[in-house]
Amino acid sequence: MNNSVGNTARLLWAGLRALLVLTVVCGVLYPLAVTGVAQGLFPDKANGSEITSNGKVVGSELIGQRYDLPMKKGEETPAPDLRWFQPRPSNGLGTNSVNTQYELILSGATNLSGDNKELIDWVTAAKAAVIKDNSVPGHPISPADVPADAVTSSGSGLDPDISPEYAQLQVRRVAERNHLDVAQVEKLVDQHTEGRILGFVGEPRVNVLQLNVALKQLVNES
Repeated sequence: MNNSVGNTARLLWAGLRALLVLTVVCGVLYPLAVTGVAQGLFPDKANGSEITSNGKVVGSELIGQRYDLPMKKGEETPAPDLRWFQPRPSNGLGTNSVNTQYELILSGATNLSGDNKELIDWVTAAKAAVIKDNSVPGHPISPADVPADAVTSSGSGLDPDISPEYAQLQVRRVAERNHLDVAQVEKLVDQHTEGRILGFVGEPRVNVLQLNVALKQLVNES
């Protein structure tokens, strides 16, 4: 009986020591080491790839934001604030009308098939809205000029980037709404267009938040 109690006590003590050692190593030392390496080698990415404007964090370059006007009475969805470059359409993005904060609602795709009537109606309406919003006097938008990312959401619904084609499509509207020269806005888009990763991975892209932060600065300086 005494031997059995002693063996049980030794096993419990061994288990407790293993728990304490593993807690210190895996729960304290390892996280501290990983955090230290991350902060030392790539602090920007380790901190969430934050984007700042006037000393304030306005979002992350990894998560998309919307730029909408305040919701009016009777509206089911807010109208886009056409002073800003607009992101891909998505029900997963919150509103951001002042370019200083964002709120995530949900992340996910529609999971609708390509021949689904609801999806077709949604894309058709989105295309019509893009044409209407971005057509300016003397420069109407042709339906053939509307790129796919202007009317379809990404799989996550939180894509922070748009294609250079969609950014260029919005240039004249943004310039007109902000009383800027078209050449100034085109230069801004060119400066914020990133190529394929390593030259062959992915597609050229424009980060909407970074572009709008630069646009806001340009407007303030004009």
